[in-house]
Amino acid sequence: MTEAADKRLHTSKPSLSRQVRDLEEEVGVELLRRSARGVELTEAGKAFIDHARLAIAQVDAATASARRAATPAKPRLALGFLTDQETTWLTAAMHLLREELPNIEVTVSSDYSTELAVALSRGELGAAFMRAESGFGLDYRQVGEEPLVVLMPSDHPLTAREAVHPDDLRHEPFIAMADKAKVLRERVDAYLARAGVTVDVAQSVDNPTMVMSLIASLRGVTIIPAYLQNLMPWSVVSRPLAGEVPMIELVIGYSAANASPILKLFLSRIDELIARIER
Repeated sequence: MTEAADKRLHTSKPSLSRQVRDLEEEVGVELLRRSARGVELTEAGKAFIDHARLAIAQVDAATASARRAATPAKPRLALGFLTDQETTWLTAAMHLLREELPNIEVTVSSDYSTELAVALSRGELGAAFMRAESGFGLDYRQVGEEPLVVLMPSDHPLTAREAVHPDDLRHEPFIAMADKAKVLRERVDAYLARAGVTVDVAQSVDNPTMVMSLIASLRGVTIIPAYLQNLMPWSVVSRPLAGEVPMIELVIGYSAANASPILKLFLSRIDELIARIER
């Protein structure tokens, strides 16, 4: 009782004991049993506490509801980003939105492109910077594209090349993209197929950080979008691909069924957003 009064309830032990007695008198039964070992709930106390917790939760919910009713909610837009693309696009997007709607509330999350597509289809996001995923019923606006590059250990023999030909990747341990990077995997597979190259897949992974780690530990290589060069540790380097370099698009995905006026405003300013990034 002393510890509960002092550390949890910030009151004195006599005050807490008096409140417990008052409660037991009101309920009409003993709720707590005192003994030399301390205090424990009686069977009546165990029955009472579940209802008490529910009542307190309802009071808290009622308080929050009243406060929301008294203060109108801010307009809100939830933005999603393909992991690490927020470093390029978030600041420009926020400037654009703040200029038009200074009181808007913007929430931000980053994830795999497939997970962003799921969140858009469920209405959990308003818009997302992602790959154009099929099968989700979403609309897309392209905002950029970037080349694919080769990543390899910093002491790999291929670092001597100014550009790497797909033939150079034969028989090298290849770190492939897994299911969560479906669009990227399909783009890389199509590029290698056009070149008539079959690679030796050592591992299939989704996480960019894991890709870097496996390149260093397995002395492997991979083909990956250029923006992920920003995540490279000292032990990994990149080289451009020779010949016709494959590109991959970055799009803004959204649901046409989303009637949010904030989303419509954001989509109407995409050209300006692209111009900001180019500047």
